[in-house]
Amino acid sequence: MSGGKSQATESELMLGLLKAVHENDSLTQRVAAKQVGVALGLVNTYLKRCIKKGFVKVVTAPRSRYSYYLTPKGFAEKSRLTAEYLSVSFNLFRNTRAQYTEIFEFCRRQNWRDVGFAGVGDLTEIALMCANADDINLIAFIDQAIEGPRYQDIPVLENASSFAGHAVIITDLADPQGTYDTIGKHVADECILVPDMLNVSRNNKSEAVGK
Repeated sequence: MSGGKSQATESELMLGLLKAVHENDSLTQRVAAKQVGVALGLVNTYLKRCIKKGFVKVVTAPRSRYSYYLTPKGFAEKSRLTAEYLSVSFNLFRNTRAQYTEIFEFCRRQNWRDVGFAGVGDLTEIALMCANADDINLIAFIDQAIEGPRYQDIPVLENASSFAGHAVIITDLADPQGTYDTIGKHVADECILVPDMLNVSRNNKSEAVGK
């Protein structure tokens, strides 16, 4: 695998597998696949890799089964991957917080105090925290996937047709481009604000966050 995203996924898979082996000395590959959330064949491939690298020891158990154990080298690798994962998570949080803070500061300069969030997911809590710090009033979530008229006691709209004239901040991590394109059918492009990290392609030449 190559590229930052693939490498991160590979590291997370390896860490999940080493943790599963550590926590269950009677672990089967089928159970490991379920715990880690990947296909059985992929677990088999990574277990072979762990054994070859000396991270995991396999011994034959009764009834033609196998038991897997972490070696001292495996414990060290699990600790290293855990530290790496926490570092990446913290850096992601810090970067996300900085970009949403910048967006809300731009809203204040434009006197846009009432805003909407387009999409509910992993970014929502961070964006909410930054909005509260900058005295920004979240008046609605725009997300057709949310069931019910309210989320966290805030109104939920299925689309942005009634949101023209207000700023909309993209907080959808799963499909930010699709959400941006949908919101753009109802809201002026200059009123749609997107963190750079989401890599959204704008429909025109207007720049985000006053750049």
